[in-house]
Amino acid sequence: MSAASRRLPLALLAGVVAVLAWSGVAPHDRFTWVLEVAPVLIGLPILLLTARRFPLTPLLYTLLAVHACILMVGGKYTYAEVPVGFWVGEALGLARNHYDRLGHFAQGLVPAILAREILVRKSPLAGSRWLPFVVVAFCLAFSAFYELIEWWTAVATGDSATAFLGTQGDVWDTQWDMFLALIGAVTALLALSRPHDRQLARLPRPSPPPIPASP
Repeated sequence: MSAASRRLPLALLAGVVAVLAWSGVAPHDRFTWVLEVAPVLIGLPILLLTARRFPLTPLLYTLLAVHACILMVGGKYTYAEVPVGFWVGEALGLARNHYDRLGHFAQGLVPAILAREILVRKSPLAGSRWLPFVVVAFCLAFSAFYELIEWWTAVATGDSATAFLGTQGDVWDTQWDMFLALIGAVTALLALSRPHDRQLARLPRPSPPPIPASP
């Protein structure tokens, strides 16, 4: 791995930590902020603990950082109140803030590359025709599970989770969320599989276990 590739994770880490600190200063709703940035607070320590033993490709590190920033901006303002969503809505004549649509598209695109990387490196599916199917199935399952988490949170906390749900009065919001995750996963496989494979090929291969000495 090149020196630039080794520096990239550190630069991305610094950027994510900076955005996390910014988002945590006077967010629109503290409870919603905690719920929205929880994946970052959980995932970041995991990545730090496994970075030496299981380094990821630069592409995946970059996508994870972008996804983290999307989540943290949503946590800062709540998804229904993100300013850029209003700007886009005014420009395109949209009736609602569509920033959450971007979030759920990323919820399919980024986990697709994450799942693909783990499956290629740690399972017999590398090079298999089943790999894309399994990746898309994983992303849909993850998206559906996230919708269940939102439902359970709403049942447990009542009105406190209204901003976390972010339905904005759309009765089909859950279906749109899962559909956009599906589109994101398919887009990732179609657009990023080849550059992902090139980066996977450049990762250091683990050394084979030593052969025990014969008696």
